[in-house]
Amino acid sequence: MKLKSFLLFPIGFCIIFFMGSCNKENFITSSDASLFVSSDSIKFDTVFTSVGSITKSFKIINQNNQKLLLSEIKLMGGPQSAYRININGSFATQLNNIEIDANDSIYVFVAITINPTQQNLPFIISDSIKINYNGNDKFVLLQAYGQNAHFLTNENINGNVSWQNDLPYVILGSLHINSSAVLTIESGTKIFVHANAPILVDGTLITQGVKNNEVVFTGDRLDADYRDLPASWPGIIFRTSSKNNELNFTVIKNAFQSIVSLDPSVNTFPKVSIHQCIINNAYEAGIYSNHSDLLVENSLISNCGTGIRIINGGKYQFVNCTAVGYSNDFISHNKPTLNLSNYSFQNGNPIASDLFAQFTNCIFWGEGGTNTDELFIDKLGNTAFDVTFDHTLYKADIDPIDVNFITSIKNQDPHFDSVDVFNNYYDFKTKNNSSAPGLDQGIITTFLNDLDNQTRLIGNSTDIGCYEKQ
Repeated sequence: MKLKSFLLFPIGFCIIFFMGSCNKENFITSSDASLFVSSDSIKFDTVFTSVGSITKSFKIINQNNQKLLLSEIKLMGGPQSAYRININGSFATQLNNIEIDANDSIYVFVAITINPTQQNLPFIISDSIKINYNGNDKFVLLQAYGQNAHFLTNENINGNVSWQNDLPYVILGSLHINSSAVLTIESGTKIFVHANAPILVDGTLITQGVKNNEVVFTGDRLDADYRDLPASWPGIIFRTSSKNNELNFTVIKNAFQSIVSLDPSVNTFPKVSIHQCIINNAYEAGIYSNHSDLLVENSLISNCGTGIRIINGGKYQFVNCTAVGYSNDFISHNKPTLNLSNYSFQNGNPIASDLFAQFTNCIFWGEGGTNTDELFIDKLGNTAFDVTFDHTLYKADIDPIDVNFITSIKNQDPHFDSVDVFNNYYDFKTKNNSSAPGLDQGIITTFLNDLDNQTRLIGNSTDIGCYEKQ
């Protein structure tokens, strides 16, 4: 009996061992199989320094107790891609039927070669690697900045400096315009700003954009998952000593707060003059002002957390502007497009200041989300408070008090040309063949061209909003 017991043990053990070995030799075929990729993106930040290649890698890890068959690893750009890949020792743009043992991994190496003499080289060189297994696709995004760009890290601007429209500018760390400095940016220049890089203006910023050749500020992540993401970079901050700033035909998008203006003007001119600009997709506010002095004309402030937020009073003139918000995949329209107050809190106590604000020929509109009042006006104390809406179209449940309305239009749809929230497409011009309530309902001002730089001198009046129907 003892002998039989002894013989049974190794036989049972062998059966168990054999069955375990079989499991490890079989491929797992479930779509729920666990696959870990050590990086979802590969970014080449130093490829600009010289002609040649650098190499990075990532791991594909089979986290299962059985073998896993990768049906395909493919460089999506194919042989024409600027990238090259090595899949576990094999140079190819595509390999099929790659086996990974249980709880094992393989490496994929990625390299890129950029020729800096190519004049038409894209600023961002993007591609991706697809990994297909058991009916699933995973992608590793590839991104490299082109050689033809100016890279500025924690840059300080001193004196009078001009940026030419020869190459894009990439801002890393921060950009600081010192109090005695003037930075002038030529039309068509594109500025790409990193996530942790505010633009701090203690001196003067002048942009010289023109129609169809605007100056553009946006984040530096241009791959599909990030290029329309709000709060991609902090924004432009005009601080206490800043003066005589002018933004002309400038697009500022995807910031946390696109434009921040702090404290009054130090001279008789507005601290910031904004002419025919587009401010779009800011997470917190398109324009945020604390007791400052702004002139904004023929400009579009669209799809921001709050289009215009003004606190603690100040002096403001908005002429033929459209401030509009629609709930979308990035920002819910839960705040008014205009949030205006004459006070702020200091040491926990509200302190009021004088407020003078004139809105002429403007549109304040929004849809979706929970917000139904596009004007929030809040007055505190007995300081000077002069807020006027002159020939303005607005949406509100209840008109704010302590405000002057002159020949304005309430709760009438402005008939925007195209609003396609699903595809993130917006055209805030007036529809063709439309009897929009804002057509010819404005008054002639000193600003005679609209956001498209088309004349407003059509008939005896002008349209309300930033576009004039031609």
